[in-house]
Amino acid sequence: MTDLFDFSLQQRASQEAPLAARMRPRNLQEYVGQEHIIGVGKLLRRAIEADRLFSSILLWGPPGSGKTTLANVIAQSTRAHFVTLSAVLAGIPALREEIELTRERRKLYHQRTILFVDEVHRWSKSQQDALLPHVEDGTIMLIGATTENPYFEVNSALLSRSRVFELRALTGEDTRVLLKRALEDPQRGYGNRKVLLHPTAEAHLIDVAGGDARNALNALELAVETTPADETGVIQVTLEVAQESIQRRAVLYDKDGDAHYDTISAFIKSVRGSDPDAALYWLAKMLYAGESPRFIIRRLLILASEDVGMADPQALVVVSAAMQSLEFIGLPEGVFPLAQATLYLATAPKSNTTTHYFKAIETVEKEGKVQVPQHLQDANRDAAALGHGKGYIYPHEHPEHWAAQQYLPTALLGTYFYNPSDVGYEALVKQRLQAWRAAQEVALNLQSTRTLPDLSEAEIQQAKKKR
Repeated sequence: MTDLFDFSLQQRASQEAPLAARMRPRNLQEYVGQEHIIGVGKLLRRAIEADRLFSSILLWGPPGSGKTTLANVIAQSTRAHFVTLSAVLAGIPALREEIELTRERRKLYHQRTILFVDEVHRWSKSQQDALLPHVEDGTIMLIGATTENPYFEVNSALLSRSRVFELRALTGEDTRVLLKRALEDPQRGYGNRKVLLHPTAEAHLIDVAGGDARNALNALELAVETTPADETGVIQVTLEVAQESIQRRAVLYDKDGDAHYDTISAFIKSVRGSDPDAALYWLAKMLYAGESPRFIIRRLLILASEDVGMADPQALVVVSAAMQSLEFIGLPEGVFPLAQATLYLATAPKSNTTTHYFKAIETVEKEGKVQVPQHLQDANRDAAALGHGKGYIYPHEHPEHWAAQQYLPTALLGTYFYNPSDVGYEALVKQRLQAWRAAQEVALNLQSTRTLPDLSEAEIQQAKKKR
């Protein structure tokens, strides 16, 4: 009797489920998209069709790309016992309980178990560690789904025992196929109702859904269920109705995930690369997705010195002013100083000679303790007794407020860390510095000099990490 009630409950639940859930593909033939991994003849497809998954797998892709759907297709295709856990809701106790049941099934029925863990990146390191030995000894075969990069979010030991398949956002044609199927299916969709989806409305749903099947189907459902039929009994889903149903594109952007770091990286690289159009686009995307403007302005402050630097020293002033303005007026008007700072940096001449600092600090580490030349030492305390400061030349008492004298430790005389570029204001700095260095070499009777080579990008990044 209980089974009948349960069956009735399941039937009712499936009928009352959202359209996106009802239209979920049930087999590989109904699956749409991801041809690069699930197309005819592809390795994963062959493994599913033969019910011979070769190892644990991780399905990585944006929301609505079909990760859970693919797991459900595998569940329908396999003779193995299929178990689903949500990493958001289930912890180690639930996992241990399932492992015990898995061992019991294996012992009594010789049946293997496939464990599907949705949002697997949500599990902590200890939770993932608890799963590892059971994957390793074959007690379970894992299918993990994640929107985050598994190479960063999944333990390396678990990752090495799994194969990663990257799913992509659905194409416009993929989404069109799913919408058409939902309109034509009489059992799960709207095939038993008169619904006319206007071409302009369909194009809007496809465009704003942005490759997210769930988003497109949810919008279609809202449009159909809230629009009364006309006098002929047809539900007209016009462009206006579609616009009300899905007014804002869902942007893939998790403040703690890949999209956050990838987008700010694209923004910084666009500004550094002097492309104001791309810089404005990525800025708009971040603000649209709710990124903190303080985070963005902090990155621009760094870029003003690191990538524009001496080519236009005014850049740091502009961004500092933008930061102060942003704090004072806030959003939404704060987008103007933020956009101005972005445009200023993107169109400014570029120089990264401030990174020559890392040449100096590397030399400091190698040299160890170095004596400060006597004439540069503090004369306020020990001038009479020890001669500190004796021989120092005060530059402001000389023409052009400059005088040739030793400033580096004796062992480093003739070493040049700073190598000015020929760009913007720094080109003038270079001319001035060349004259000063030439006069200094003569005054100090330097027989040789050396300019330390500029650091490569990899060396700069490595130096940043060390410090």
